[in-house]
Amino acid sequence: MILPNGTTVAVVDGKKLRLFRNDGTETRIQLVEETIAGIQPANRRPSPRSRNDPTKPHGLRRKKDDFVARAAAYLDRLILDRKIISLFVVTDPWTLGELHRHFHDATRETLIGELLGRDFTSSSVGSIEAALTRA
Repeated sequence: MILPNGTTVAVVDGKKLRLFRNDGTETRIQLVEETIAGIQPANRRPSPRSRNDPTKPHGLRRKKDDFVARAAAYLDRLILDRKIISLFVVTDPWTLGELHRHFHDATRETLIGELLGRDFTSSSVGSIEAALTRA
């Protein structure tokens, strides 16, 4: 895979977000992990549905939904503040779908690619680089 220098790589699942910047060349990926200032709570109003509604997500699913919404808002803020110029997302299919539901139009325009597969949030930098190189 060719990943432009300076591209931000977001590795995300329903519990964790890690950000990396490609400091390598386009053909030799070299990721440097960046610190995350903190993900703020999502601006979500409580649902008017009752607690017993079977279509309403509960427990762990609700926590994952909320985290992905907060991660998307965090990425949106970085892109709107021009701290991210190009974005590549590494995630599982469900999380990607949720991210796309919440992304701002500017974030969608900044997104240059996606790698779907297993959860890489706990993987080493070398494993993530290898997966991106193979893609």
